[in-house]
Parts: sequence; structure tokens; C-alpha cells
Amino acid sequence: MAPLKSLQVDFPIIDSNFQQFCACHGIFSVEDFLVHDLYLLAAFAEEHCTSDRLKQGITQILSIIDSLHQPWLNGLELWEFSQKSNHLVATGCERIDAFLQGGLRLGLLTELVGPSSSGKTQICLQAASSCARTRLGRVIYIDTGNSFSAKRIAYFVCRSHLANSEVDKVVMQILENIYCVPVYDIFTLLDMLHQLLKDLTSQKCCYLRMLIIDSISSLITPVLGGAGTQGHALMASVGFLLKKLAHEHNLAVLMTNHMVAGEGGITKPALGESWKSIPHVRLMLSRNPSSMSILRHPSRAVADRVEFTVF
Repeated sequence: MAPLKSLQVDFPIIDSNFQQFCACHGIFSVEDFLVHDLYLLAAFAEEHCTSDRLKQGITQILSIIDSLHQPWLNGLELWEFSQKSNHLVATGCERIDAFLQGGLRLGLLTELVGPSSSGKTQICLQAASSCARTRLGRVIYIDTGNSFSAKRIAYFVCRSHLANSEVDKVVMQILENIYCVPVYDIFTLLDMLHQLLKDLTSQKCCYLRMLIIDSISSLITPVLGGAGTQGHALMASVGFLLKKLAHEHNLAVLMTNHMVAGEGGITKPALGESWKSIPHVRLMLSRNPSSMSILRHPSRAVADRVEFTVF
């Protein structure tokens, strides 16, 4: 999340007086404005001795929120984006890569949904390992449940056709290219995504090709539910930032999502209808046998399916 105090350097109008005024009304971040009655806030500002400056601050925040919306694209720009998103990063699993016509697409959000033990984390680890084998293939792995395993990464390398003398060198290179970040709540995730966007824009984070979140649902589910809309606003903010990172910096974003009970006891992906449209690619994993089917894809038929082996 972007706290108001972090904006003061770039926007002096959002000073300590403005921040204190907002805090009195439960507003501590840009995202909080999405769920607040701004007409009521403006009315409170009108009663304040520095009302003009407070209203300027409110206008500035609204301008920041407005700038976060994706711009309209003409046909040529959409075509250029589709061409750019044809670049791929292999997952390292031959059957999955063949099924996905080469692997995960740069510039797009890919979501793996499936029950426990269906291979979601395994595919994430294998994809991270495959991407990080090249010098220009750095990976950020956001670990929400202590699922990252360096031993599994080493196992993937040992299974490849390398001489014993090369294995340790390749394992070290891969692990040096994977940055594992433990994140346990949505607020830390938003902070991290905002900082990553800033670092990529200023070119402080070079050669990043993949961002993995295992799992996105464990961070978002706790803030959903109840009568309020703040949870859905936070979820929308996460979705926007991930799309912005993928699109503007040509990253392959890979996320996992668990299953929940639906009508008639039939399981369905967690996070509901609001989240459903955010991933560009949605892949369903099943077990016994391990298989992958397409729920959503820009160029593949829904329900296409392939079996694969989880190592």
C-alpha cells in the first residue's frame, strides 16, 4: 500500500497537516480514498481553518488515483502489445510448455488455480528455476506460506543433463537470480509492489523477467467479506499494480490461487467474480492424474487439457 506520508516528497501539498486531517477520518493511504465518502471528507475540510489547502490535497490524491487507471489504447497500440506478449518464458516442464505454445507470456498475468497438492507450487518453483538459468532472467518469488525450497531448485538442476562438475555452478547461478521475499499480508504486498514499480521505473532492478506470488489468495482472502468494500478495493489495487508491472516492464507474472466450495459442493477458484477477470491467463490444475486445463487464454480454446508429471 502507498501510505500518504510516502507521497510528501513528490507532492508537498500532502504535508503533515493534511496527513493528520486524513488520519482523523481513517485515511492513511491512497487506497483508503477508494472506499471513503469524498463528498463528506470535502465537507469536513470546508470547516477546517486551512480548508483551501486541504481541498487542494484531496484534489491531488484524486489526480494520483486517476493516473492509476490504464489509458485507452488504439488498435495499433493493442496490436503492438499483443506482439510483445508473444515473447515467452519456459516453465521447464516440457508438456506444459508445449501445451502453452512455449511457456508463460511476458506482459501477462498467469494464474494457476487448483486444490492442495495439485502442483501449483511445484510449477512455480520449476518456472523460477527455468527463468533464472540465464544471466538476464532474474525472478522475484513472493512467498506467502514458506513454500520456497532451494532444495527443490537443486533437484530440478540435478535432473537435467549436466555433468556432475557443472551442477553446483548452475545451482548457485540460479539461486543468485531468484530473490525470495516473504510476505504475509496484503498491506506488505502493496508496499512491495509499489516499491518494485518505482525501482523498475528508475532501472534499479535490471533484468527482472518473472514475478511469482505463491499464493495470491492467501493474502487477499483475509480482507474480503463483511459489509464493507475496503477488501475489494485493496484487491483491485493489487490487480492493477500487477497488470501495470507486467505491461510496462514486460514481466511474466505467475500467481497461484486455491479452491473453495461453491454451489452444490462444486469447488471453484477463490476470490470470487471480481478477481476472475484480472488474470489474462487462467489455468486449472487437477490431481490424480496431474493435469492442466484452460479456463481463460487470449489465444487458446477454453477446456483444452494436458496431463503432466509433478516431480
